[in-house]
Amino acid sequence: MSATGVSAQSVFTAGPNPAEPEFWQLPAEAQAAAFARLRALDHPVYCLDSRTGKGFHALVRHADVVAASRTPEVFVSGPGVTTPEPARWVRALFGDSMVNLDDPRHADLRRIVSRAFTPRLIARVETDIRRIAARVVDEVIEQRPEDFVGAVAAELPYQVICDMMGVPERQRRAILTEVNRASEHTGVKRSRLRVPGRGLLALARMQGSIAALGRERRRRPTDDLISALVTADVDGRRLGARELGAFFSLLLVAGVETTRNALAHGLHLLTTHPEQRALLTADLDGHLAGAVEEILRYATPIIQFRRTVAADHVLGGAQLAKGDKVVLFFGSANRDAAVFPDPDVFDITRSPNPHLGFGGGGPHFCLGAYLARQEMKVLLRELLTRLPEIRSTAEPELAHSSFDHRVRRLPFTF
Repeated sequence: MSATGVSAQSVFTAGPNPAEPEFWQLPAEAQAAAFARLRALDHPVYCLDSRTGKGFHALVRHADVVAASRTPEVFVSGPGVTTPEPARWVRALFGDSMVNLDDPRHADLRRIVSRAFTPRLIARVETDIRRIAARVVDEVIEQRPEDFVGAVAAELPYQVICDMMGVPERQRRAILTEVNRASEHTGVKRSRLRVPGRGLLALARMQGSIAALGRERRRRPTDDLISALVTADVDGRRLGARELGAFFSLLLVAGVETTRNALAHGLHLLTTHPEQRALLTADLDGHLAGAVEEILRYATPIIQFRRTVAADHVLGGAQLAKGDKVVLFFGSANRDAAVFPDPDVFDITRSPNPHLGFGGGGPHFCLGAYLARQEMKVLLRELLTRLPEIRSTAEPELAHSSFDHRVRRLPFTF
C-alpha cells in the first residue's frame, strides 16, 4: 500500500507527531515523550501532516535507522534528504550536495574527496586544531565574551575548515555572515509560508566566493583542500565549480554547524551534571574520548534525514511501498533502551556507545566524523585545563528546527 493509501490503523494518532510543523515548537521534553511513544510501538508508523495530507514513516528505533542506512539500494537519498526536499531548480542552480546523491554519482564524488584528504593534509589539520583552540581560549580570556556559541563553539570549527580549505583571512568574516543567513532557513518552520530568497541569496554569494577561489587555485595551486579538489584527477574527474561550492556548503553544515552545536550542548551538559564533570576533570586522559561520544549521543546534533523507498520493502514489521518517504530520527534512535541502558542518563563512562551521531553507517556515514571528534577533544581539553571553572549560566537558546539540534546562544562564564 502506498503512502497515500496508508491504513488508518498505521497512522500515528497518540499525540503530537513530528510531521506537524508545530511539533518542532514544543519543549524538548514533549518531543522526547512523543518519540518514546513511537519507539514503544511494535513497528514503524506513518506520521501525517493533517493539513497537507503528506507524511512519512518514522524510523525511531536504533535497529530500524541502522537497517535503512545500510540498505542504500532501497532507501535512496536522490530526491533529497532534508525536510522539505530541495526544489529541482535549487539543485540545478547550486549543484547537488553529496548527501542528496546515490551511487554511482555519490561514490564518484566521495572517491574524489577522499583522495584529496592526504596524510599530509590530515597531519596539518591536527596541528591547526591545537593552534586554533589555544588562540580561541586566549581570546576568551582577553575579551571575556558572554556567548559561548559565537566566541568558542562556532569559532573553532569554522576557522579549522577555512584553514583546511585555504580560505584567505580577509574573506572569512564575510563568508561566515552568508553561512549564518543561509542556515537560518533550514528545517520546518511554524508557518507554511516560506520566503527562501534571503537564504538562497546568501548561499549564492558564499558559493560564488568559493568558485572564484577554485578558479584561482586551478591556475596557481597551493597546499590546501580547494587546490587538491580542483586539481585531483581520479579516473579523469575533478570537482567543477558547482560541485566545489556544494561540497563547501556541506562542509560548513557537517563540519561547523554540527560541531558547534555539540560543543555548546557539551558545555551545558557538563554544567548541569557536576558529578560527570568532576569525573572528567579528575582524569582527562581516561575519560575525554568517552565524554565526547556521550555528548554526541545525548545531544545528537543532526536530528533527522529522510529517504525515499525505491522498491517495496518490509522494515521492522512495517510494509513500505515504492515511493514512500521514511525519516531516520537519529536523536530518537540514540535514546533506544534496547541499545542504551538508562538512555536518558548522561554518562561519560557509557560503554559500549554505538550512537548514531554521525549517521547509521552505510555509504553516507559522515566523512568528517574523525575531524569533529578531534576538534571536540582538543577544545574541551584546552577549556577545562585553562579555564577549570568554565560553565553555562542559563539554558541554551535553541532554534526551532526539525533538521538540527541548533543552539543559537549559550551564556557562560569562567
